[in-house]
Amino acid sequence: MYPMKLTPPCKDYLWGGTRLKTDYGKVTDLEKVAESWELSCHKDGCSIIANGEFAGMTLPEYIEKQGKGVLGEDCKSFEYFPILVKLIDAKQSLSVQVHPNNEYAMRVEGEYGKTEMWYIVDCDPGAELLYGFKDQISKEEFRRRIEDNTLLEVTNSVPVHKGDVFFIDAGTLHAIGKGILIAEIQQNSNTTYRIYDFCRLGTDGKPRELHIDKAVDVTRLEPPTRSCKPQGEPQQHDGYCSTLLASCEYFTVTRMDVEKSASLNADNKSFHSLLCLEGEATVTCNGQNLSMTKGESIFLPAGTGAYTVSGTCQFLFTTV
Repeated sequence: MYPMKLTPPCKDYLWGGTRLKTDYGKVTDLEKVAESWELSCHKDGCSIIANGEFAGMTLPEYIEKQGKGVLGEDCKSFEYFPILVKLIDAKQSLSVQVHPNNEYAMRVEGEYGKTEMWYIVDCDPGAELLYGFKDQISKEEFRRRIEDNTLLEVTNSVPVHKGDVFFIDAGTLHAIGKGILIAEIQQNSNTTYRIYDFCRLGTDGKPRELHIDKAVDVTRLEPPTRSCKPQGEPQQHDGYCSTLLASCEYFTVTRMDVEKSASLNADNKSFHSLLCLEGEATVTCNGQNLSMTKGESIFLPAGTGAYTVSGTCQFLFTTV
C-alpha cells in the first residue's frame, strides 16, 4: 500500500470560473471548471490514480481489485464508497437548491441522499451564500413564493469569510453565491433538486429544469440551527495545528496547518484523504516520497500505516 495522488474529473457547469485551472493546477481542455471531484467513486465521474503500481486505474477499479478492506473497518456499514470530495469555483451564483435525505432519495432516485459540508477556501469581499430561511414558513407559502419569484425575500443570506464552515444537513435550502471558492465534503450522491435559478438559460438556450414538487417534499422550511464556525478549537501539536471542522456519521473533516511536519497513521479504521489548499509538502511513507502542492488530492488506503507530511501547507484531512 502507498499514498496515491488522484487526478479528478472536472465539470464545466455554466456558473463556473477559471480559478481551479489558474490557481489550483487543474489540467483540462474545458474552458471553465466549475467543479473538480477530488475524491470520487461516483458513476458521474471517478478519480484516476496518477502514480505507482496502480497508475491509470480509476479509484473504483482499485477498490474492486484490492477489496473493500482498503476503505477500512469504519466503512463496512456502507454499501457504497461513502463520500465525495470536491473543489467548487462559483464565478456566478449557483441555483437555490436542496438535497433529499437517504430514505427519500433511495425511494425516489435510487441513490443515497446528500448531507454535506462546505469549507470557504477563498471568497471575494462582500460574498454571500443562502443558508435556510429567515423564519419558518409553510409549504403553501414556499410553493407560492417559488411560483411568483419572491422566494429570495424569505431566504437567509449569510456573509462569508475565508475559513468559515457550513454544515448542510439533507433538506436544508442553500445556494453558493458568486465569488466563492469552496471545498465540499459530502455523501457520495449527485442528487440535487433545483428550486430557483435566477431565470437563467442553460447551454441549450432554454431555462434549466426545476424540481419544485420534490423540493417541497424534502425542504426544511426553517432557519438554520448550526453556526458557520468549526466544530472544534485549534489544537497545537509538534510541527502542526489541527482544527476539527465537522464530524457526522458519514465523514470527519479536520483542517491541518503544517508548520514543519505532521506525523499521521492510516490504520485499519479508515482510509485517509488529503486535499492541499495552500503551500506544498512531501508525503513520506514506507521510505517513499510523494510531493503535494496546492490543489492536489492524495488517497491513503486503510492500513497503509505511519506517514509524515513535511513542509509548509494547509490541507483538509478526511476520514470516515
